[in-house]
Amino acid sequence: MSTLRMDLSRLIEETSKEIEFSGVIGVKAGDDLIHSSAHGYSNRADEIMNTTETRFGIASGCKLFTAIAICQLIQKGKLRFNSKLKDCLSIAFPDFHQNVTIHHLLTHTSGIPDYFDEEVMEDFEELWQKNPMYHMKRLKDFLPLFQDEVMKFEPGERFHYNNAGYILLGLIVEELTGLEFSEYINKSIFLPCEMKNSGYFSMDQLPKNTALGYIDEENGAWRTNVYSLPIKGGADGGAYITTSDMFRLWDGLFSNQLLNQEYTNLLFEPHIAAGDKGEYYGYGIWIRKKNDAIFKYHLMGYDPGVSFNSAVYPVKRMKTVITSNKSMGPYDITCAIEKEL
Repeated sequence: MSTLRMDLSRLIEETSKEIEFSGVIGVKAGDDLIHSSAHGYSNRADEIMNTTETRFGIASGCKLFTAIAICQLIQKGKLRFNSKLKDCLSIAFPDFHQNVTIHHLLTHTSGIPDYFDEEVMEDFEELWQKNPMYHMKRLKDFLPLFQDEVMKFEPGERFHYNNAGYILLGLIVEELTGLEFSEYINKSIFLPCEMKNSGYFSMDQLPKNTALGYIDEENGAWRTNVYSLPIKGGADGGAYITTSDMFRLWDGLFSNQLLNQEYTNLLFEPHIAAGDKGEYYGYGIWIRKKNDAIFKYHLMGYDPGVSFNSAVYPVKRMKTVITSNKSMGPYDITCAIEKEL
């Protein structure tokens, strides 16, 4: 283990310098933390360094939280995977297919229109030219962006990554529980897992020890991402975590603190092939197979000034959490780590 620890630390250090990584990297083997390091600035203007306890945005990485919330409600009998969207929300979607189900929304197979369609828009920032990001404080604020649009394909026809589907799942959580989505996640996921430094924070009210996201321009200039994202994250992304809190989330899931074994298994089941050969999607989580065996369960999140990757390697009994306040970096670190596995 000591050789692995040294080799990993060397590789991580080399890769971090090479790509000018800014963020935090944590690696666990079993229950042992074998690598933990912080790089770069959480605040460039004031030259405040990142530490291993700095909070970072994780963009779409927290779709897993939404999927867990839905599975909790199904486990309690308040919902079913085959429940139809039209029966779950008291909101009209005039051109949506009547057979869109919870399962479709969880697995990105619903065919509903997305508020950020990557086939049409290349840059997430384009979205806020007509819809100011400072208006995006609640899940319902996203509805005008896709509510009256037409279906892209028949439900269940294929996988197509869709943020709007997770907005709808969050609205279902709110309707069934009477709680604001972020309040439910705090109460039912963060609290049981003792994720004391995690939350859905407004970008104009970020707490202490939270990294600002940075967008680097080609000419060497940089700017924060404060005008590039919704002011507050929600069911499709935008929570803030620390690396240690993310390890606690994994521990909570695998010890059945959040869901019983049946629903934990369903969360991690490869429900649909997703793009690349060997890549699958469960409920809120990506799954990579090699030689028909699970190589890793992993989360990814990318926004302007935000990038995140976290993985569980069941055969190797290893976990990684990589958070960054730049638009890239965790993927390269992950590739470096996987060379040693």
